[in-house]
Amino acid sequence: MILVPSQPIPNQTLTIQLGNQNVQLNIYQQNYGLFMDVFVNNALIIGGVVCKNLVRIVRNSYLGFIGDFVWYDTTNGNLDPTYDGVGSRYLLVYLEASDLVGVSM
Repeated sequence: MILVPSQPIPNQTLTIQLGNQNVQLNIYQQNYGLFMDVFVNNALIIGGVVCKNLVRIVRNSYLGFIGDFVWYDTTNGNLDPTYDGVGSRYLLVYLEASDLVGVSM
């Protein structure tokens, strides 16, 4: 598990090396939720995914992404993330392939 550094701004693009993959994440707030796009080597893996507390983003190994992402509400609540709490209340975590062993994809 790796914490992905992110900021409390409405729209951001992150570039990071994860699981030997060149990953770009677009994270953006809409009126009806926080959304995320995942690219590997400039190719879209999955886009327009609504960010929910403790719900994986990629979910399916057939998309070719190694690992997955999950948002985590660090308070006692279980609210879905909003941009103003990103990086403090709401943390983005990369789950490595070894973290997903035995998890249904």
